Amino acid sequence: MPPRTASCNCGQLSVIYDGPDPERISVCQCNECQKRTGSFMSMQTRLPIEHVTTEGRSSTCTFPREEPVAYRSCDSGGATYHFCPECGSTVYWEISVAPDILGVAVGTFTDPTFPPPMISGFEADGRPWAMNLSDLPMPGGHYDHDGTSHGGPRA
Repeated sequence: MPPRTASCNCGQLSVIYDGPDPERISVCQCNECQKRTGSFMSMQTRLPIEHVTTEGRSSTCTFPREEPVAYRSCDSGGATYHFCPECGSTVYWEISVAPDILGVAVGTFTDPTFPPPMISGFEADGRPWAMNLSDLPMPGGHYDHDGTSHGGPRA
């Protein structure tokens, strides 16, 4: 597999992964992932750090901030999130309970060939419609990335 590059929206902060297909790719609907992404779910992968190179400047945010939390979420064991100080995109994070792994937001790869998720978590925190988007009535239709056509098969 050729190296894959994940980057923030402005391209200043990136992760280069030069290794085999990830062993873990997950969809998460925990409340913390919803807040971190601003979306109803996150998709993330865990990559062995020996295959990862980071480039650019990052700002960090550590969770939990002070005391351990009493509830379970993706990061209840502790994580330090790295985001771009220019555009604000969260690209990767260090996982306290897995120091040999780097978490990376799958969407930052912008790669339609990236493997699909293997596990899903915290569905109880999610929206009831989250995994059935094709069943939702869409009176405005579906738009392609060029904005000129509606619907169509995925690339």
